[in-house]
Amino acid sequence: MIDPTTRSALPSGAGVLELLRLFRNDQAAADQYAAACLEKAKAVEPALKAFEYLPRDVTRRPGPLSGIPVAIKDIIATSDMPTTNGSPVYRDHVPAADAWVVERLRNLGATIFGKTVSTEFAWRHPGPTVNPWNSRHTPGGSSSGSAASVAAGLVPLALGTQTLGSVIRPAAFNGVVGFKPSFGAIPRIGVHHLSPSLDHVGFFARRVDDVALALSLLAGTSDRDPHGRPLPGFTVDIDQGLAALERPRLAVVRFAKWSKAETEQQKLFDTAIATLRGSGAIVEELELAEIDRANWDTVNTILAAEGAAIFAGLVARYPDRTSDHLKSLVESGNARSATDYLAAKAWQEKWRQAFATDISGYDAVLTLPAFGEAPLGLDYTGDAEYCAPWTLLGVPALSLPAGFGRNGLPLGVQVVGPYREDLRTLCAAKWIEGALAFNPGLAPVQ
Repeated sequence: MIDPTTRSALPSGAGVLELLRLFRNDQAAADQYAAACLEKAKAVEPALKAFEYLPRDVTRRPGPLSGIPVAIKDIIATSDMPTTNGSPVYRDHVPAADAWVVERLRNLGATIFGKTVSTEFAWRHPGPTVNPWNSRHTPGGSSSGSAASVAAGLVPLALGTQTLGSVIRPAAFNGVVGFKPSFGAIPRIGVHHLSPSLDHVGFFARRVDDVALALSLLAGTSDRDPHGRPLPGFTVDIDQGLAALERPRLAVVRFAKWSKAETEQQKLFDTAIATLRGSGAIVEELELAEIDRANWDTVNTILAAEGAAIFAGLVARYPDRTSDHLKSLVESGNARSATDYLAAKAWQEKWRQAFATDISGYDAVLTLPAFGEAPLGLDYTGDAEYCAPWTLLGVPALSLPAGFGRNGLPLGVQVVGPYREDLRTLCAAKWIEGALAFNPGLAPVQ
């Protein structure tokens, strides 16, 4: 049980850096924070349905993240908890070893705070998680439970993955910060693949500083992940956080699909641009016509071909335990020719190299994270078209909460940077976060 005299001192909805500063001077709070989170999670879980599995032991461990509970998406292996991959095929599966990123978190002293609901194998078939702002709406996917658990204040940090838009879009739908680092920044050993050329490990938190700290501590390489690309190292000061850029130069990318965005999302985006200009940023419109025209077909060619190679055998063995979504992915992938796949891979590499030139002179790109508020209903997790270009290029992308739509659900903006320029992208996002000065607060789980 939590000491009631300590419970009142535990901040609700605090960020990771805020908690670490508190824990430094209050050992009782550090000892009891994860247990308080567990009590709250158990209380709201019947309504939120964010977790496949909650932890049994939340004893604090020593390390730089001591006392910080971190929720883990359920396609990321944990040796002491089931890892279902969002599929009945793996309902009782407990891996023999932790994923690389989970082992790193344990070594840093973090509390591994259960497994969050994922769509089936991080593809389109949704789990039961609801949007904590309104239970009739989707939380997005595929990192549904991770985004919802941070939005509801159950954990200050959660791991997700993104293959099309599975970090950025649910972050926007739930009103939290979501960050997808550059491709290869975090080894994916022990993370179930959907498409190895596109899969990223990412984070959900409440502040830009918090995802920056997570990346600074978790970036690395492994000989077992051939796609690993080491990032330039950096540190985040617990007291000061990141140093924000001064007067960043931002390129606004709307894409032709801008006309499909909800009116409220368009208005919020334009208001954000005006606010940033008024705060001193240089903001200019930019077109990326070639990427705009062909990225969606290219990214889906790669995903379908690689997904078919991974899941064809599983679908054949377990037709009664795999969804129509997964079967359709395999069918689509099998229909792609090797020539089409190789051409798509070549375009991916070409555009990744060209993007840095396209935005030369800018600190970051400003664009939409989604077309608007989270869609009504739980069967559809939302459109990933505004996320897919940046996943295809493997560049760092971050979603910031920026307001609410007409249904009282969160809306956001997306900040994108050049490949492996994660620190500069985060520093630009820190400045934007400060200029927008928007805090959605905790979702009420309703």
